[in-house]
Amino acid sequence: MLVIVGFVIVFGSIVLGYTMHGGQMGVLMQVTEFIIIGGAGLGTLIISSPIPLIKEIIRQLIGTLTHKDMTKEAYIEILVCMYEVFKTAKGNLLGLEAHVENPENSEIFKKYPALLHNHHAMKFICDTLKVQISSPVSPFDLEELMEKDIESAHAEEHKAPSTVNTVGDAMPGLGIVAAVLGVVITMGKLTEGKEAIGHSVAAALVGTFIGILLSYGAFGPLAKKMESILGEEGKILEVIKSGILAFAKDASPKVCVEFARRAIPPGVRPDFNEVDKATANLKK
Repeated sequence: MLVIVGFVIVFGSIVLGYTMHGGQMGVLMQVTEFIIIGGAGLGTLIISSPIPLIKEIIRQLIGTLTHKDMTKEAYIEILVCMYEVFKTAKGNLLGLEAHVENPENSEIFKKYPALLHNHHAMKFICDTLKVQISSPVSPFDLEELMEKDIESAHAEEHKAPSTVNTVGDAMPGLGIVAAVLGVVITMGKLTEGKEAIGHSVAAALVGTFIGILLSYGAFGPLAKKMESILGEEGKILEVIKSGILAFAKDASPKVCVEFARRAIPPGVRPDFNEVDKATANLKK
């Protein structure tokens, strides 16, 4: 929602300032300039990106509109879920097998829909616990395994915002291309009088304006937002990793959850008493 609000402010302030200064909106409605810049931008995206990456870009762009920031309550849900998982596994690791093999039907994970619907987080939890169930490894090796998982996932996901940013960087140049073509057309109108020439030059300059606006007012901010969302999702994995690593070191479920709690960003980190109360309610 904030993305839409931001776009309204960006474009609304530009249009308002332009019209207050006496500008005419009709001059900015140069369909041919939009076709040149938009079509060339889409072409560069198709040239530089395989189909899976284009699909991922679309998914992440939609995600910027639907994303909800992580809250303290959301992190408490993750911590309580981890507490229940570790409590179930304590002394009976095989008891987790049915839960991690089919989390959608797990009586544990079904209690925490926000976490269950987070595909990356659930896959990370289940895959890691499957390793410990089938062939337990040392905490050192498990930490390295989880770090590799997070690193490879981030490297793949960050290609999308990087590509969007690259296309955004190309927008001013494509705007200049559109402007140059407009100037070429203007040269053919030198005999048609000042009014025709002025209109043609204005239309050509609109191309440069559109390219710069799209670069700094649309593509750049969208790429930053995509990176911010990925960073937030990565922090969730770091929190889960801290809890699982403590569990691999044979810490008690409460201590495991405390390790995970300490990895939560301070701005949304629940305090010890809040987590203790939540886990106590689970016991009841």
